[in-house]
Amino acid sequence: MAASEYHRGEMDIHDQKATWDGFIAGSTWGSLILTLMLGHAILAVAIGIHWAVSLGLMTILGIVSGLVLNMSGRWYATLVILLLTGLFVQAMIWLFGALI
Repeated sequence: MAASEYHRGEMDIHDQKATWDGFIAGSTWGSLILTLMLGHAILAVAIGIHWAVSLGLMTILGIVSGLVLNMSGRWYATLVILLLTGLFVQAMIWLFGALI
């Protein structure tokens, strides 16, 4: 019978643990990035804070979040890419605003 062959704690769960750890890491990254993007939009558009101040505040929040959650260096590289993307988008807004 199959029930008698089962011994608690003897199954290799390495793959299941790796999948769970990946899910948690992806969820953490996704929720932090979404929080930073929405926070920037809310501060800049809804509240009316200058876009550069809002971008700076969200960058500081991302750094603090990375330190608190013990994120890897990839997180800080992602923050730099998000910061540069925000600056690029603002430069495009200025450029096309000057052409209009």
